[in-house]
Amino acid sequence: MIIRGYRPADRTAVVALFRAFMKELTPPRLEREFAAYVETAVRDELGRIDEYYLRREGQGFWVAEEDQVIGMVGVEQHDEAAAELRRMAVDAAHRRRGVARALLGTAEEFCRQARYRKLILSTSELQVAARRLYGSSGYQLVREETDAPASHKSAGAGLTRYHYEKTL
Repeated sequence: MIIRGYRPADRTAVVALFRAFMKELTPPRLEREFAAYVETAVRDELGRIDEYYLRREGQGFWVAEEDQVIGMVGVEQHDEAAAELRRMAVDAAHRRRGVARALLGTAEEFCRQARYRKLILSTSELQVAARRLYGSSGYQLVREETDAPASHKSAGAGLTRYHYEKTL
């Protein structure tokens, strides 16, 4: 496995990975809300990674590759002192092999080199394995939120979001 910077040729694979990941997470009672969330995220962000992430200083997007894209992660500037971890996902067939931990390490190293003092992130109640990873990687839970509005960052729908941060 290698981790490398995103290239425009990765767009289809990244969007497919995101769609598959979200399909796994979608509770049957929230299919409509998740479908709208996925389309918003693809339109506003993942369908235009070059513009959204790569044309802005202090941001980046990477893929894990093993003959094909098997994982991804982005870093978005939150403010001058902090970056936000975004879109970390690993293909189901490649989980529990250290791919997510390697992607997280890549994002953290980028943030250190960009001189961010902390890395923040949020994840939902549906992503139990991700919450375990963040906790075991030194992230501290700083806030829970149950009324996040639907956007390209959140499905909303009354799901609890967990906000973490790590001092770098």
